[in-house]
Amino acid sequence: MRRHIIYIINPISGTRTKAGLQKFIEEQTRKQKIAYKVFPSVASGDYSFLRPIIKEEKITDIVIAGGDGTLSQVVGSLIDENVNFGIIPCGSGNGLALTAGISKQPSKALDIIFNQKAKPIDGFYINNHFACMLSGLGFDAKVAHEFAKQSKRGLRTYAALVSKNFFSAKPYWFTIESNGVTFSTEAYFISIANSNQFGNNLTIAPKAILSDGLLDVVIVKKTVKPLLLFNLIRQVLVGKLQKMENSLKLPVIYFQTNELFIKNNSKAPLHIDGDPVETPEKLKIKIIPKCFRLIQP
Repeated sequence: MRRHIIYIINPISGTRTKAGLQKFIEEQTRKQKIAYKVFPSVASGDYSFLRPIIKEEKITDIVIAGGDGTLSQVVGSLIDENVNFGIIPCGSGNGLALTAGISKQPSKALDIIFNQKAKPIDGFYINNHFACMLSGLGFDAKVAHEFAKQSKRGLRTYAALVSKNFFSAKPYWFTIESNGVTFSTEAYFISIANSNQFGNNLTIAPKAILSDGLLDVVIVKKTVKPLLLFNLIRQVLVGKLQKMENSLKLPVIYFQTNELFIKNNSKAPLHIDGDPVETPEKLKIKIIPKCFRLIQP
């Protein structure tokens, strides 16, 4: 089938200017003699307006030049369309792209788009919100909410917000039900991961695989702050999966599941793939195995 690509470019993701990037994308795509269209990302996150274009013009690929949040919104809007998805990573974290082995260099990312095949990977839903990478409640979500308000993006800004919030971070009460077990705990944050990292190669769920049909759940329980850092470092280095009953006794609970329910007793903030969203009281989280095709090495 002759390829026809739609590029969606987020003009504010990350720190790189997108004017030169768009010109480069267009030049390289013309060299490949591939038909294409370019659209800017939309603030609403609703890309259903592309559906008639996909059908009428026989679009084969949707390529997102942006970060995890934009990718999540595009895939969530078009998940039932018969297209492949690609990434040119230029967000602040790029967690899914890095997990999949996609370079942050536009030339290398485009080489993957042009020459590699699409493979099915998992996604998941948090209530009615689609997610493809990593979502969380608590500390990291609070940072995500503050990050979204900043005029400057990028790793430096994010790191500054993490440092600012660390010593004032408070724990939240959660009730979790999964794998036939229900328990309550006070925790600084809960990460629900399909990829193995937050982004920027900062690992949180080292055993996570994009296409294993499982979510990796990491719960960092309340402890004194110096031990919190120690526990996080040990999680990154070891990340040993336990039977859920055994994991509950540890300072960092780490287990895999295909579904879980969370009661957000303290109304901890929530992010989905790095984007802040409204905080719900109850969350139903379910993996959707191999629900979209990602072009990757």
